Amino acid sequence: MRITFLLIIVSFLWACKTDPPSTTTSKALVKVPRFDSNLALEKVQRQLDFGPRVIGTATHDDCKDWIAATMKSYGWIVEEQDFSAEVYTGESIPATNVIAKLNPEAQPRLLLAAHYDTRHIAEKDADQSRYNEPIPGADDGASGVAVLMTLAKIISENPIEIGVDMVFFDAEDYGNPNEDDPESWAIGSVHWAKNVSKSYKPKYAILLDMVGSKNARFGYEQYSMAVAPDLMKKVWKLAQDMGYGNYFINENTGGVHDDHISVINHAGIPMIDIINKTPQGTFGAYHHTHQDDINIIDKRTMKAVGQVMLAVIYNTQNGRF
Repeated sequence: MRITFLLIIVSFLWACKTDPPSTTTSKALVKVPRFDSNLALEKVQRQLDFGPRVIGTATHDDCKDWIAATMKSYGWIVEEQDFSAEVYTGESIPATNVIAKLNPEAQPRLLLAAHYDTRHIAEKDADQSRYNEPIPGADDGASGVAVLMTLAKIISENPIEIGVDMVFFDAEDYGNPNEDDPESWAIGSVHWAKNVSKSYKPKYAILLDMVGSKNARFGYEQYSMAVAPDLMKKVWKLAQDMGYGNYFINENTGGVHDDHISVINHAGIPMIDIINKTPQGTFGAYHHTHQDDINIIDKRTMKAVGQVMLAVIYNTQNGRF
């Protein structure tokens, strides 16, 4: 992903809609399970074991197959959405969004997403001799995927009746290093958003990106606040009430051109982005370098994000969120 000051013109009034009365409040409450941060860490390492997951490579395809097979093993219905990524170099590279659904006919539905591809160059690396070498992508890619897959397993073991959709976006990180070309990023989410049914209206939509590093700070991303301020504040308040206020901080961090922009602009779905970013508009020093490896991952950060996501999911099931 990259920072941008692209203006978003939102033509919908989603925040003004009225949700139908919950039908879950009269049912037995489902306890919020514990997030398994050890499993999440294992899933980060598993992705790194494949090598860089750059679109058009065998290691990328191996990782994609692993995500799809693992989600199926957890009882989720999986679809592979193939497309051609038209990248800034002029190439057309095969890519695939992996879409997993639980309780596909159920309402309400929650949409959770992350990208699984990794950066093909290391334009921020101090060693410019390694500029053209792809990065490991431990945080920028693997951490969000690891949290989603861990959530998927936990939910399969602690059943709920509401619907959950997880989208593992592809071709997010093959953007032009020229900051003036924002449309070269988030190609997979654009494809998904342009092709999703117009009737698809999840109750909440949340993107996870760079959610695993040490000392992460998740603030109010500008475009998330523009389209879904109530959701963002509810998630942050929940996180703070759960004791994760050192991660979920009430501060504005500017805008990021990330996969949620595609979902907002092309599908009309207000999605918020949980992303590690400073108020000064910068990412961690490891961002788009070869230092984005397992050493910058902290399972306590993933625990915070994962446990909050479980609280959102199960409190929605219980009619309390």
